Amino acid sequence: MADTPLKCVIIGSGPAGYTAAIYAARANLEPVLFTGMEPGGQLMTTTDVENFPGYPDGVTGPEMMEDFRKQAERFGTTIRYELISKVDFSGPVHRLWTEGGEEIQAYTVIISTGASAKYLGLESEQRLLNKGVSACAVCDGFFFKGKEVAVVGGGDTAAEEATYLAKLCPKVHLLVRRDEMRASKIMQQRVFHTPNIIVHWNTEAEEILGEDAVEGVRVVNNKTGEKKVLPVEGFFVAIGHKPNTDIFKDWLDMDETGYIKTKCDSTATNVEGVFAAGDAQDKVYRQAVTAAGTGCMAALEAERYLVEKELI
Repeated sequence: MADTPLKCVIIGSGPAGYTAAIYAARANLEPVLFTGMEPGGQLMTTTDVENFPGYPDGVTGPEMMEDFRKQAERFGTTIRYELISKVDFSGPVHRLWTEGGEEIQAYTVIISTGASAKYLGLESEQRLLNKGVSACAVCDGFFFKGKEVAVVGGGDTAAEEATYLAKLCPKVHLLVRRDEMRASKIMQQRVFHTPNIIVHWNTEAEEILGEDAVEGVRVVNNKTGEKKVLPVEGFFVAIGHKPNTDIFKDWLDMDETGYIKTKCDSTATNVEGVFAAGDAQDKVYRQAVTAAGTGCMAALEAERYLVEKELI
C-alpha cells in the first residue's frame, strides 16, 4: 500500500470519522478508515443516546456506532482495526505508520481522533460510569430531571454544566477543590446568581456511593478534613477533556490544550490536504451530531482538494 498513495485516509471512528467515511465513499474516494484503540469512540461507553436525530426511541451508543459502521462499509469504506501511531506531513503526499510499522501514503487525511474526558481516578467513579456518573451534562442531564446532582470542577466547563443542570434539577452541588473558581467572571456570576446551585469550596470527592446506581457522594473539605455525604443521584465530572492529538503536534497548529486549529468555516488545517473533524478540533459543543456535521464537511473539502489538485 505504501507504493500507491490512497485518495483519503480517515483516522478515528466516532461519529465524525464514520460520517466522513460515508461521504468520502459516496464520492468514490475509496477511503480507508483506521479505527484506533477505541472503535466507535466515546459513544461506546454511552448507554442511552436520545438527542441524535433519526432515533425517536433513543439508541445505545454502541448500537448507533454499529449503524454508522455498517453504513460506511455499505458504500465501500475499508475499515482497519488498527492504530496510527506516527505521521509525516512534510510533503504533498502524507505518510502515516500503523502501530505495527506499516507505512501508508495518502493524498488527503481526515483526523477524527476525538477527545477523552478527564476523570478523578476513583474506583467508584469508573464502576458507576453511565450508572449515574457522567462527563456530559448536555448528553445525560435529562435522565436526572427532578433529581439532586453534583458537579465537580471549577472552570468554565463545570460552571456551564452546573447552570445547565440547575434548569432540570432541584439542587446542584458544585464541588470546587480550591477557595475560588477558575471560570471566567461571567460564568461565575451565572453560578452565584442561580439559587439552586450550592458551591462547596475546598471540597473534593472521596468516594461515590452506590452499587448499581449513584446513591450519594462522600466529600472531604481539604482545609478542615471534615467529611460529609451529599445525597445525590447523579455525579458529573467537569474537569476538562484531552484531545487525542499528540501524534500530530509536530505538524499541525493547536491551541494550548491540544485541540487542532482549523481555518474559519472550514475543517482545513495549516497543512494542505489534512483536515480535522469532531472533538479533536471542537472544544465548544462536543456532541455526536456536531461531530458528524464536521465529518461531512471534512469529506467534502477533501474531495474538493483532490479535484483542485487534479488527483482524481
